[in-house]
Parts: sequence; C-alpha cells; structure tokens
Amino acid sequence: MHTNDLLRSNLDKLNNRMQDVSNSLSNVFASVHPDQSLSCENLLHYLTLRSEDIRSMQDELHILGLSSLTSSESHIKSQVQAILRLLGKEIDPEQISKCDYGTGRNLIASKSARLFGVKNDASIPFIMVTFDTDFADNHHLIRKLLKSGMNIARINCAHDDLETWEKMIGLLKASSDELGIPCRIYMDLAGPKLRTIIRGRGKKENKIMIHEGEIISFAEKDADFDPLTSVIGCSEIGILPQLKSGQRVMFDDGLIATEVLSVEDGIASLLVQRVSTKKSTLKAEKGINFPDSHLLLPSLTKKDIEILPFVCEHADLIGYSFVRRAADIKQLQDEIDFNNGKGSIILKIETPEAVENLPSLLLQGMQRPAFGVMIARGDLAVEIGFERMSEIQEEILWICESAHVPVIWATQVLDTLNKSGIATRSEVTDAAHAAMAECVMVNKGEHIIQVIETLRDILHRSGGHHVKKRYTFRPMRIATRFFDAIQLPEQSEV
Repeated sequence: MHTNDLLRSNLDKLNNRMQDVSNSLSNVFASVHPDQSLSCENLLHYLTLRSEDIRSMQDELHILGLSSLTSSESHIKSQVQAILRLLGKEIDPEQISKCDYGTGRNLIASKSARLFGVKNDASIPFIMVTFDTDFADNHHLIRKLLKSGMNIARINCAHDDLETWEKMIGLLKASSDELGIPCRIYMDLAGPKLRTIIRGRGKKENKIMIHEGEIISFAEKDADFDPLTSVIGCSEIGILPQLKSGQRVMFDDGLIATEVLSVEDGIASLLVQRVSTKKSTLKAEKGINFPDSHLLLPSLTKKDIEILPFVCEHADLIGYSFVRRAADIKQLQDEIDFNNGKGSIILKIETPEAVENLPSLLLQGMQRPAFGVMIARGDLAVEIGFERMSEIQEEILWICESAHVPVIWATQVLDTLNKSGIATRSEVTDAAHAAMAECVMVNKGEHIIQVIETLRDILHRSGGHHVKKRYTFRPMRIATRFFDAIQLPEQSEV
C-alpha cells in the first residue's frame, strides 16, 4: 500500500474509533452540564488518541508537511478530519466534529474568564498571589500587588481564622474599588493535615536528629513506645493501620525518605533511607507524604465543612485539597449547593491517585459549567518522584486542554527570587513553562512585587513560543487506564 494510502487508512481508523467512543458513551455526555458537552466529547476523543502509539504516524505527517496532531488537544477530532480531507478522504457530514480550532480556543478562553475574571494584559496568564497574615493590615502592599498585575488573591484556609480572612477580603475589595482593578478571591480548603508530631525523644524541643540507616518509630498517640527513642506521630489519626511493609513515608517535602519495615502493636518501624538536609533534623509540623499508600481519608474534613458557609459567601474560587476520586468532588459540589455558594471548584492535583483518576475527576467537574485544575507541584513532586514531575505536569496540561479546563501552575514559582531577591537560572526556565497554563500562582515573600514584575517579563518573552514545540505521542497511561476501567469493546489498532 502506498505510504499516503496507509496513512489515510490509519487516520480513518482513528477517526472511526473516536466516533465509536462518542456512540458508546453518549450517556456520559448527557450527564454533564450542557455547557460542558463539547468539552466532554473532546476529552474522550483525546483520550482515545492517547491510548494509542501514533509516533510513526506523526513522523509521516510531519514529512508530508501536515499537522502531526501536536498542539491540537482542544479540537483533536476536528484536526484528524482536517488532515483526512487533505489526503482526499470525504468525511460523513453526520460525523464532522463540532469542536474545531476556533471553538476549542473560545471554550478555554470563556471558561478562564468565568473563573478568573478579566485582565488588562491578554498576552500572559492570570497571576494569583498567596496572602500572608500581615496582609490583613497592609493596605499599601495590596495596592502595589494590584498595580503590579495580581488578578487573584489566594487565602490559605490552613492558616489564620475567619476574622483575619474577613479583614483580608475587606481590604482587598476596598483597594480594588479604589484603583478600579478587578481581583477575584480564591480560598483554599485545607483538607487532611498530615504533619509531624514529635512523640518520643526530643518532644520538649519539638525536633529530633535523624541519620541515614537508623530505624525510627512511627506511632499513634496511645501506642506503647519507649519515650527515650526517636518516635514520630502524625496529626491525622488512623494513618498507621493503613501502612504496609515496603511502602515509603516521606517527611519535610521529601527531604527525609523512609521505608516501612513492619507494623505491629500500633507502631511502624521506619528505615531511614535518605536525609537531604545538612542539619539532619526533623521538626514538628513538617509535612508527611505516603506516596505508595491509598489512604482512606476524607478529602473534605470536619473543619472544611465548618468554614464552608463563610467560604461560599466570599470566594469566587474554592481550592479543593487532597482530592483523589470523583466522589470527593461530588461531595464538595453538594456542600456548595447546600450553602448557596457562588464559587467554582479548583481541583488540586497533588497525589498519584489524583493523576491516575484525572479523566474521571474532570468528568465529575463537568457537572458544573466551569471549574479549574491546580497542578500543586510541591506535594505532587514528593508523591510521584521529582524525576517524573516534568512528564506528569505536561500530561496534566494536555488532558486539561482537551477538556477545556483552565489550569493553575503552582508551587515555588520564582521561589528563590522571592526569598533572596535574585532568581536561579533553573527557576527562570521553570517560570517560562508556566506560560502553558491559564494562571500562575506565586507565594508570599519578601520580594513579592519583584517576583510579579519578573514573572510578567518572563511570560511575555516565552508566551508566544511554547505552542511551537513539537511533541511525539506515545501511549499515555492515564488514557489507557481510563478505557481499561470502562471496558470498551476492542477496536482495531491504528
């Protein structure tokens, strides 16, 4: 068979498989909000494509000067059909995709505007700034943030209280009105708080020395442990019985790595495999990650539910921490409805389980007219491994683009600049990648104004270039897992 004929045949099979998915999953389209119908179908078409290995086909398309299907996430079936027409294939009018390039771009733009509001500079992403406690009394700083380009103010509900949040919101709204600069309010629900407690030796100092190769204990409060030994607890109860030997437990943003040797009588023995801090010290209130454990913990905690009436009254956007399954999203959607909330949910992707379940999370999010995704790269990097972070964050961007879901690029953006006043080369490169998202989040810091100004400059320089990079598509495990789970009928290979 001639190369062009073979290529056309393979593309035709792909187009037909996308149509089969549309026919087989028509009930899924019917279940989402009407404003999400096209986005839902395009997401499923993209997952169809990404469950195949089409790299050789991409090479052939590129050689012929045709689209290799990269940068087509927002309108994937339409792009396949456009290539088929160029290769001489007539498309059944009833199968022509309604989600073309213009429609895909408009859907993402309209949903971004719905979530994040309007901005003066359309050429760069929206900018979100995390508020600190002292922002509640700093009118001058909030005015400077607004003038520098802040579009969204983030309030982390893991810190402070309703009174402080109310002061922040009041000052922000007053400053916004004075300057005529709109700014949305994002409130982050804390979710389960997995933090260290020093139970044994070092309890008074709230810190212990830890060395590679030693064995430490991880214990519940009522366990019978030797108080003179190194014993660590977790602020969230009920974790220990869910651990199994061989699983990893990471402390302090992954700086200390351990492995579970055994779990007996309410105490887990942990072998310290790595200590990546010069002081070899673990303090209380440091984060704990369980990357290999599927913990049965509520994403929406009792405290989250208690503060939700306030959050629903004031927030335009509601950040959802520790989300892992579609049922988690359904619970928060119901709670927001109960409280007559106006805020749209932002799904924080920060665990391996959330990455694996991303398509299902997006489909549940589509029960509402708009929602967003935050790539919470701090916890996510610890959970999945730093070496996989670059790959996973791009996969999340691609899949969200196919679902027309706005993305927030978060965690440690220009962090060294924020702390010291000068950026590292690597974090400038990292910040440039943020141009692929619809919004970028920066944390509080001594040099926050300089961070915003530098970020805007970097985004201006890089924003016009990232779509020109050519990628090749090997099978994406997120896509194959999704279709394995719903057990579609077998299709011919592309």
